[in-house]
Amino acid sequence: MTVDRNAEYLIGLFHELCKQPRETEWIEFKRNKEKPEQIGEYLSALANSAALLGKVNAYLLWGVEDDGHAIVGTEFCPSRTKVGNEELENWLLRLLKPKINFRFYELIIGDQPVVLLEIGAAFRHPVQFRNQEFIRVGSYKKKLKDHPEKERELWRVFDQTPFESQIAAENIPAEEVLRLLDYPAYFDLLELPLPETRDAILATLQADEIIASGMGGKWDITNLGAILFAKKLEDFRNLRRKAVRVVVYKGAHRVETLREKSGTKGYACGFEGLIGFVLNLLPSNEVIGQALRKEVPMFPELAIRRCQPWRAKRRLVDPSSREAALFSRRALRQRENKVGLRTRRPVIWESSTEQQRACEVVA
Repeated sequence: MTVDRNAEYLIGLFHELCKQPRETEWIEFKRNKEKPEQIGEYLSALANSAALLGKVNAYLLWGVEDDGHAIVGTEFCPSRTKVGNEELENWLLRLLKPKINFRFYELIIGDQPVVLLEIGAAFRHPVQFRNQEFIRVGSYKKKLKDHPEKERELWRVFDQTPFESQIAAENIPAEEVLRLLDYPAYFDLLELPLPETRDAILATLQADEIIASGMGGKWDITNLGAILFAKKLEDFRNLRRKAVRVVVYKGAHRVETLREKSGTKGYACGFEGLIGFVLNLLPSNEVIGQALRKEVPMFPELAIRRCQPWRAKRRLVDPSSREAALFSRRALRQRENKVGLRTRRPVIWESSTEQQRACEVVA
């Protein structure tokens, strides 16, 4: 689970993986094409092994010799490979359960075509391919049911790792962290002064588990940090589908959609904009004061604020985890006093006009 990478980064990553002295439980080397069924089994095995070892991703490389890991090129081209009339990537995704993040990268190193398959670690449940779970034992692919000790350990890992603590982007430089996250919004919401140095900003974010230390002096952005303070959620592949959506329906039965808009920012830094957008959708009255007329919403802003965070929180937090809040404890206490995050039930607003409209926020 990472942000989108450029070709230079991917080529560097390919070389680094080839420097491994041998295949591991989270790295597999291939020279040429494998059968689609074998690729699906490797997806299951590598995803489960990555979770077991605490890795963010596992990798399958084509165009590399088993002995010495020299780059020799490959004839495998996943973008042109089909199973029947179905594209390979879609066919694999359809047979995986639960769905995981994986992506093929076709690269040219020297004059040699190579392929890098990046596989996100399993989360909450072991990954199955065609209803069968696999695991890596050393450099071998085995059925998980034949190794009950690894299955027990894998479930223990799932129980101990909440969604919020998992990594959304790994091993990125400090300047990239500050580019991806709306860190001024973090300090504004907590009413803290903005530190003068970059190192001080990063240290504060790390203390609240927005980011974590990576390898080689780089940083990892946690799911908590990305989903709250991302400038663009689409920069994080595994979180794109968790963006807030505002849907306006005709009537209260959600049959006909009048308008729909998807948010782009993280939940915390985009919250004020979300409230303003919803208020503009609701009916208002014209009130004449002592001298001037002004528009007054029919529903108070506080009521809208109390409705929406509950729905976003319900969808974000894994019900089985103990991390039952969008914010860290310190931020949550301060934010509750402002917007009322403890609301228990959602609200559907209806106008009294001839054309009734219902507004719902979905995270």
